[in-house]
Amino acid sequence: MRLLGLLVVCLSCLSLAARAQERIALVVGNGAYASVSSLDNPASDAQLMGATLTRLGFDVTLLVDASQVEMKRAIAQFGRALRGAGADATGLFYYAGHGVQSFGANYLLPVDVALNDAADLDLAGVDAQTVLRQMYSAANRTNIFILDACRNNPFVDIPDFDDPGLAEMQAPRGTFLAYATAPGAVAYDGDSGNSPFTRAMVDQMNRPGLSVERMFREVRISVLEQTGGRQTPWDASSLTSEFIFNGGSGVDAMAEVGAVTAWEAAQASGDVVDLILFLRSYPNSPFADEAQALLTERMRDRAPGAREGPDGQPVAKVVEPEGTAGPTDGSPAGLTATESAGLTAEEQMFAAARADGSVAAFLAYLGRYPTGRFAEMARQEAARLGDAAGAEPRVIAFGDPLVSDVSQLSGRSISQVIRGSPVYPPIAGLPEAVWQNKSCSNCHQWTEAALCEQASRYLVAQAERSLDKPHPFGGAFKQALRDWASGGCR
Repeated sequence: MRLLGLLVVCLSCLSLAARAQERIALVVGNGAYASVSSLDNPASDAQLMGATLTRLGFDVTLLVDASQVEMKRAIAQFGRALRGAGADATGLFYYAGHGVQSFGANYLLPVDVALNDAADLDLAGVDAQTVLRQMYSAANRTNIFILDACRNNPFVDIPDFDDPGLAEMQAPRGTFLAYATAPGAVAYDGDSGNSPFTRAMVDQMNRPGLSVERMFREVRISVLEQTGGRQTPWDASSLTSEFIFNGGSGVDAMAEVGAVTAWEAAQASGDVVDLILFLRSYPNSPFADEAQALLTERMRDRAPGAREGPDGQPVAKVVEPEGTAGPTDGSPAGLTATESAGLTAEEQMFAAARADGSVAAFLAYLGRYPTGRFAEMARQEAARLGDAAGAEPRVIAFGDPLVSDVSQLSGRSISQVIRGSPVYPPIAGLPEAVWQNKSCSNCHQWTEAALCEQASRYLVAQAERSLDKPHPFGGAFKQALRDWASGGCR
C-alpha cells in the first residue's frame, strides 16, 4: 500500500471515532489453591491486567482466587454482557493460574479444585471452551482470549496426567488467542511480582497505535529476552478487523495509527519517495531513526554507477574524479570512509544527494532537514533538475486559483481543495458514507510542507506512472500538485 492510501485509514478513523465501541473484559487470577501447589503471581497479575484494561476503556470484572462456582457464574455473566453490547463490541478474557490439558481439552483450575482421578477433571475444573462458546454466541466483531496458565502440572501424582502445558485451541472467527508459551510447553511464574508474559503484555498494551497482532509480536520478543529463550508466547488469530488497545482519541489517535501504518508501508516498499513522505509526515516517530538509516542506504544504492554484488543486491559504487580511486565501503561519493565518519548525519545525507544528482535525492534531504544548512541549495538544485526534465509544467503557488475544466477545482487554490471532501472514493468500492462529505484537512497530516513531498512524486522518475494512479481529488489535481512542486512549492 502506498502512503497516499493512508487517506483511507484517516477517513475510517473519522467514522469510527464517532461510534462508541464497548469493551468488556473478564479477568481472573487464581493463586491461593487449597489442595494443589499455590502460585505467587496470578493475583497480582490479574490486578495489574485489570487496572490496565480499565485505563484503556474496558468495563472490567475482576476475580481473584475464585472458586469453580464463582468462575462459571462470572463467565455466564460475561457472555450475557457481551451479547447485549452489540456487534461492534470487543470482548476480552484473561486468566492467570493453574491450567492443564486432558484428552486434548484445556481446563482452568479454580482455587477449590480437588481431584483424585483424571476422569473427573471436567467436574472439578472449568473447560476453557466454555469461555469461547460465550464469545461465539455473542456474534460480536472482536474477541481476545489470553491464557497465562501453563505453569507446572499440579497433578503429577495422578495417573494419565502426564501431558505438559496446554493444548492448542482453534480460534472461532473474529477471535485472537494468546498463550503464555507454546502448546505443550511450560511458562514461568516469574520472581518479580508478575509473570514475564503478563508484564510484557501490559507494557505493550500501553503503547499507542499498535494492532493486537503487532503488539503480541513485541510481547513474544520481550518474553524471549526475559527468559533467555526458554519461553515462547504463542498466538492464533482469526480476526477479521484491526483492534488497537491504545488508540488515543481524535486527531492524536489518527496520527498514532497513521505513523505505524505509514512506517510498515514505507519499510515494505523501500521506495525513496515513500521514505521521504514518512519522515516529513512523522519526524518525531519512534521509527524515524530507522527510516533515516534505510533512506540513506537507498540513496547510496541509487548513486550513479551502482552495481550488483554476488547476491544480486545493489552495491553503491562511489564516483571519483578521473584518475583517482574511490572508496569501496559505500561512503558518500567523493568521501573516504574516514571523512564520512567525521561528518554529521545531515552532511552525509547532503553529500549522498549530490552524488545521486536527482530531484528525489534533494527532496529526501529537504524532507529530513527542511531548515538545514544546505536547504536553500537543495531547493535550488531540485527546482533546476525539475525544469531540466523537459516537462515544462505551469508554475503555480499554493494559494493561486487553479484553472481547470473540473468544476470542483476551478477557481479554488490547492490549500482550499485539500480542506474539502474527496471528489472520488479513495479506493474503488469504498462505501460513500465513509468518504463523502468528510473533510481531508487532517488526513495524512496534509500540511503545506508534507503535501510538497507528495507533490514531488510527480517530478521524479516514473512520474507518468504515478500521475496515472487514481487520486481522491482526481488526476487534474495531481497535475496541479506537479505544477506547484516544479516551482519549489512556493
